[in-house]
Amino acid sequence: MNSMVKIGGTLFGFTAIAALLLAATNQVTSPVIEQLNIKASNEARIAVLPEAKDFKPVDKSAYASAGAQTAIEVFEGANGSDTVGYTIKTAPSGYGGPVELTIGISKDGKITGVNVGNNSETPGLGAKATDPAFNGQYKGKAAKALEVIKSGAPSESQIKAISGATITSKAVTGGVNEAIAIFDAINK
Repeated sequence: MNSMVKIGGTLFGFTAIAALLLAATNQVTSPVIEQLNIKASNEARIAVLPEAKDFKPVDKSAYASAGAQTAIEVFEGANGSDTVGYTIKTAPSGYGGPVELTIGISKDGKITGVNVGNNSETPGLGAKATDPAFNGQYKGKAAKALEVIKSGAPSESQIKAISGATITSKAVTGGVNEAIAIFDAINK
């Protein structure tokens, strides 16, 4: 019995020290991680709306009527005093979990780009959503509801799915459609 208490105390000591070290590491790395996330978000905004030089957040009340379920943030992109468009970040559910998207839509209602960020999609299948061959299909399309097709040549309102990753393709297109709904709500 005495040896069990001794072993239990030793294990408790090791776990307490490990927990303290993990907490200290988290305290040190948390601000660095936050800065890296901010930098990545800024780079994604610039990539999908390159005409914009400045970005300012849009209040949620401006697009509440869109019923956006997966929207994370909306920014207005400006070049000087002129609004050139909007960037909308959504996180629809894909096959492996949330797929972080940043969508750019110009003031005249054209999709200027789709950036696929953090995701847990299957490597070689759903992870191909990050490839320009897939996400480049959205660029230049009118900001109108889009649908996914599995085969054939896509029309102006269609996106060709990634082979073997229809769930991911539909998730990305759903996120883009949500961004379009937000754009429409802001520009009523």
